[in-house]
Amino acid sequence: MDNNIINQYCVEHSLKESSILKEIREFTFNNEKIPNMISGPLVVNLLKHFIKSLNAKKILEVGMFTGYSAMGMAESLPADGELHTCELMEQHINTAKGFFKKSKFGDKITIHAGEALDSLENLSANTFDLIFIDADKKNYIKYYNRAMTLLKKHGMIILDNMLWSGGVVNPKTDEDIILNELNSIIANDQRNINVLLPIRDGVMVCFKHE
Repeated sequence: MDNNIINQYCVEHSLKESSILKEIREFTFNNEKIPNMISGPLVVNLLKHFIKSLNAKKILEVGMFTGYSAMGMAESLPADGELHTCELMEQHINTAKGFFKKSKFGDKITIHAGEALDSLENLSANTFDLIFIDADKKNYIKYYNRAMTLLKKHGMIILDNMLWSGGVVNPKTDEDIILNELNSIIANDQRNINVLLPIRDGVMVCFKHE
């Protein structure tokens, strides 16, 4: 059966997205050149479940885009929770800010503008309960390594696009090679317990037990 049909079936039988998430998603597909960069309902629902399971209060996101995943995660945070998100493009920052202002959860979100690696260096170690990485693939290995430092013990790192449309199976492009290498790095990293899930474009889940 077609994967798109299965994906849509899963969306229809999962937690429904809020009105503001629907608005962000529809805006993205109507206005962005590469709308598929958005994480989507299934990935955000997975993030929501992990946030609740961990009782997470402090979250870091690397790669905000139009703000869909940031808003989705903020919706699941407790009243004293906070989410820090990194974004390079001013256009996306302005778009996301507009949506955040419409939601009662928007004041939980802090945007770090500029190169994500620079922003990550300015954050403190052992600070975050959950880190979501969904940014430029060329720096994914660096993002992961820094995230493991920023993550608390018993926290989670979630990485999107880790199957890269199947390119990691027989790597040819630079992105294929980098993501395939990172999959191997994570699988052999004794600090975490990991699982690579075939959800959407591949979601890697890492639980830091050391």
